[in-house]
Amino acid sequence: MALAHIVQHIGNSTLRVAPALLRLRPFHTSSAPRDAPQPVPLSKLKDSFNDGTSIAYIEELEQRYKADPSSVDKTWCMFFKALEHGVPGEAIAEAYDAFEKGQVVNSPLAAAAVSNQTIQESMKLVMLVRAYQVNGHFAATLDPLGLDARPKNLELDPASYGFTEADLDREFFLGTWSMSGFLSENRPIRTLREILNRLRETYCGNIGYEYMHIPDRDRCNWLRERIETPELEKFTLQKKLHTLDRLAWSDMFETFLANKYTAAKRFGLEGCETLIPGMKAMIDNLTDLECKSIVIGMPHRGRLNVLANVVRKPMAQIFSEFSGKKLKGPDELEYTGSGDVKYHLGTSYNRPTSNGKMVHLSLMANPSHLEAVNTLVLGKTRAKQFYSDDVERKHSAAVLLHGDGAFSGQGIVFETLDLCGLMDYTCGGTIHLVVNNQVAFTTDPKESRGSPYCTDVAKALNLPIFHVNADDVEGVVRVC
Repeated sequence: MALAHIVQHIGNSTLRVAPALLRLRPFHTSSAPRDAPQPVPLSKLKDSFNDGTSIAYIEELEQRYKADPSSVDKTWCMFFKALEHGVPGEAIAEAYDAFEKGQVVNSPLAAAAVSNQTIQESMKLVMLVRAYQVNGHFAATLDPLGLDARPKNLELDPASYGFTEADLDREFFLGTWSMSGFLSENRPIRTLREILNRLRETYCGNIGYEYMHIPDRDRCNWLRERIETPELEKFTLQKKLHTLDRLAWSDMFETFLANKYTAAKRFGLEGCETLIPGMKAMIDNLTDLECKSIVIGMPHRGRLNVLANVVRKPMAQIFSEFSGKKLKGPDELEYTGSGDVKYHLGTSYNRPTSNGKMVHLSLMANPSHLEAVNTLVLGKTRAKQFYSDDVERKHSAAVLLHGDGAFSGQGIVFETLDLCGLMDYTCGGTIHLVVNNQVAFTTDPKESRGSPYCTDVAKALNLPIFHVNADDVEGVVRVC
């Protein structure tokens, strides 16, 4: 078996070597002596640039390269760079031979560098990528106020895995079976510097991802394909203008209420105006997935802005409620009792979306108990699915908004989450939006919970969690 393998390998790269190796019948002629020379591999017949007077020319090129790498040809520059990174000359020669035969698609020097990659380096590189996938959110810029100072995470330092500055420009192959993202087998060969830059752009930017705790590989791969894109996703000019328009409406609404009703209690959305374009983008995406009805539950904070700009409750009606008046007709105002406070009220509306579809939005009324509405939202969504024969639970969705202190501090939140996997209570999944104003119940987060994030309670149910810096409106829209 070993001999057959050797014969096949050498036969593919030499001229008539197999008969010479096997020696089944020595071939002699009257004109050829018995000690005739054996066939020589084709690669051996090629001139070597290390032989004869060529070595002086190579030394001269090397000196020029050390003085100024741009002074030599690009191919020679790559050659000397490969030698500096420890790639032996034999590996480069073999890679060039394979490249000429069409067996290597990438550059021969890259293939030579990869062939010099040890098993230990491959394992360390996979561990480095996994460290960013698991702990990259700790280095992400999530706090727009800069209050959450965290120590440097050593697991994200390449030096912790034995990589040095000299390895940054080395090219590595990174790939494993049945994985997506950076660990996908079909990813091109990249330098360590490119891999690190892309990892930091993905996991240490204004978005922090937590999904590696999910035990289901298919779900992880689905998320990873959308997180670890080959290049950073960029918004088109049209999408930027559309997002800016939505953000302007949100900001102008808060500014008007602050100036017009200075002393009124309104629970404004200052500091998180990006919630409005984020929710609108989420509604657009849901309608693209054939959703026809969305039931929303939320606390006081930002309710008026959501009513006006998302659910599209008439602003004249909202403003009349500040003065205790009820809008009865288009031109007729009638004074009535205030009834429930304005930041408890809800409404329903058939709203057109930017993609030309219609969706029914229901923002449910909410009592002073911040999270009491959660189970009602899920129950209403479940009822809509039942009476519309929505067996796949695609046409009705539930959206719940929370404050950071309420999400981690009120038991009904976890009790509601724990119902999501039960057949008789599930509504096909719920989208939870947590607005973290870093005040919560007028308590510093460091003194109100022991976990790093207020959303850590959701990890118990293997739910993916995305943290976004609220000052990055494109990041908020991208996640939603």
